Amino acid sequence: MIDFPVGRGHARGYLAVPEGGDVPGVLVLHAWWGLNHFFKRFCDRLADSGFVAFAPDLYHGRVVSTVSGANRLSSRLKWALVEKELSGAVNYLRTTVATNEDQIGVVGFSMGANFGLRLSTSRSHDVAAVVAFYGTRNANYSRSKAAFLGHFAENDEWESLGQVQKLEKAIRSAGREVTFHVYPNTKHWFFEKNRPNAYNARAAELAWQRTVRFLHSHLE
Repeated sequence: MIDFPVGRGHARGYLAVPEGGDVPGVLVLHAWWGLNHFFKRFCDRLADSGFVAFAPDLYHGRVVSTVSGANRLSSRLKWALVEKELSGAVNYLRTTVATNEDQIGVVGFSMGANFGLRLSTSRSHDVAAVVAFYGTRNANYSRSKAAFLGHFAENDEWESLGQVQKLEKAIRSAGREVTFHVYPNTKHWFFEKNRPNAYNARAAELAWQRTVRFLHSHLE
């Protein structure tokens, strides 16, 4: 874990850096469980695939494993502070010596997907690619300059296929590139191996391969 500047203060995050010269940067935004081992390992996997990956800790060290605990922590987030920390994380990633000076990618999970979609409009000049795992956000995407990839579950009690289709239509109407995949026989959190009641190994591997190809395509 490292400190990064946020205004006059600091926040913490997990940084994974590959060996070798300038490579693209990817911001990783955790789900409502907090910055647990799974999301840190996801950063490591991105680094192994040729990216600098940085995940800000939006819960400031707190991690939970139950839905009730996650709902409690996420409901206590102050958006003004989250916005500052996300912006600070983008700035830090853009200026890290291991990354090139081009736009970054963002990968978000559930709650983090919502935040990543927000960044595509609030930091439109910085974000070239957004990957959303089972998370949506209703918004006007006309300010965005990003391409979008989405991974969604067929049987999702948290995000309906209607919400997914509405998001896809909004992004497409804004003239942005968008590709959404719905994975058969999956549930919310199907990508997260530490969620045994939802994890689907086959869908997770396919989503991983698609994510890496997409990021390389739009960040290099």
